[in-house]
Amino acid sequence: QVQLVESGGGLVQAGGSLRLSCAASGQNLNRYVMDWFRQAPGKEREFVAAIAWRDGSTYYADSMEGRFTISRDSAKNTVYLQMNGLKPEDTAVYYCNADPTGAHRGFGAWGQGTQVTVSS
Repeated sequence: QVQLVESGGGLVQAGGSLRLSCAASGQNLNRYVMDWFRQAPGKEREFVAAIAWRDGSTYYADSMEGRFTISRDSAKNTVYLQMNGLKPEDTAVYYCNADPTGAHRGFGAWGQGTQVTVSS
C-alpha cells in the first residue's frame, strides 16, 4: 500500500509560481504512475499531469502542458509539480494519486491534498 503526502500549496498572485511536492512511501513504487489531479470548488476532479516512477516518462492534460512541469526525485521518493504562470482558474485542491494502471483516472491511493489559491 502506498501512502502519499502532498505539500507546497499556498496563496500566490496571478502570474506567480508554486512547486507542489508529493512524498510517497511504500514498496515497489516503480510499478506506479504518479498522477496529479485538482478539484476546484463546485467542479469535478480533473487530471493535471502524470509521471511513471519506472522510467520518468510524463504525460499532461492538454490545457496544462507548457505551464506545468511534473518531475520526480527517486532518491527522495518524491514527485513534484512545478506550476508557472498561475491563473485564478488554477485555484483548487491539488491531489496526487499512485495508480498501478496508468489510466490517469484516479484508481490508486490518494493523498490528503494541498490547497492552491491564485489571486487576481
